[in-house]
Parts: sequence; structure tokens; C-alpha cells
Amino acid sequence: MRLEVQSSKFKTLILLCTLYAVLCTLIGCEAFVRKFTRKPKKEELPKEEMVLVPQEYKVPQMSKDELYRQHFLFWKSWHDELIESLSVGANHKKQRGCIKEAIKNLMYLKALLNEQRQKGLEVYLGQLNDLKGEVDRDAYGNNIAVHRHSAERIKRNILRDFSYNRVKGDLM
Repeated sequence: MRLEVQSSKFKTLILLCTLYAVLCTLIGCEAFVRKFTRKPKKEELPKEEMVLVPQEYKVPQMSKDELYRQHFLFWKSWHDELIESLSVGANHKKQRGCIKEAIKNLMYLKALLNEQRQKGLEVYLGQLNDLKGEVDRDAYGNNIAVHRHSAERIKRNILRDFSYNRVKGDLM
């Protein structure tokens, strides 16, 4: 009988130790639990609603004189960039982009001029378009010096004939 009592006390002791270990594991110390729990994220700001109808902001109207001067300056800077890019080892894509932008700004200038001046500018636009075709075909830069000379000549002629002082009376 004594063996049975000791055995049951032993089982009870083991059961109590196991329960105590499980209880300590589940509860744990507060610092340990705090250390390994995720902290809540900071409060998120309320999301703004998307604007579905864009607002159009009115640009202050520029006079024809100011527009001409502005596009003439844009053309001149793009043409200078073109001349600079027409050198040995330069980027072909940059050359093509500069010609495209120079032509675009000359087209804006053309729209601001009267018919007689438009015809005069059309000649230079044709020359610039021809130069664009030649540069497009010359991907390896074999005739770069010729293209540079043509671009400089076109620039010189446009500056001579279409500077603001020359055309201010011919603006529409």
C-alpha cells in the first residue's frame, strides 16, 4: 500500500510541476512578453480623396511679341544645342531630338507671322527638314562636319532674317 501512495504522490507532484511550468510559460514575465510582441503601427493619416475632375489653371495671356521672342529664344537654344551635338562621337539620338525641337519651335514662329514672312521661313524649315533627313541617314557620323556647317549656315540666315527687330511689324 505504501508503494501505491508514493506512486500517487509522485504522479501528483509531476502533474503539479507540469501545470506550474505550463502556467509560467503561458503567463511569462511581462518584460519578456513586451519585448517580443509587435508594437502597433503609428496612426495612419486619413487618406485624401482622389481628384477626379482636374482643375485647369489659367495661364496669363502673352502678347504675340512675347510669344515670338520666347519661341525664337527656344529655337535658338535648341539650334545651338544641335550645332554643339554635331561633333565627332556625339550622341545620334541627341542630334535627332535637337533638330526635332528646333523645327517645332520654328513652326510656332511661323504661325505668328503673316503670309509673306511665313513663305520666307518655310524655305529655312525645308532646309532644316533636309538636314534632319541627312542626320537620320548618317547614323555613324561620317558626314558630321558637313551637317555642322549646314546647321551653322541655317542658324546664321534665320538670325539675320527673322530676328524680332526685323519681323515685329509682320506679326499677326
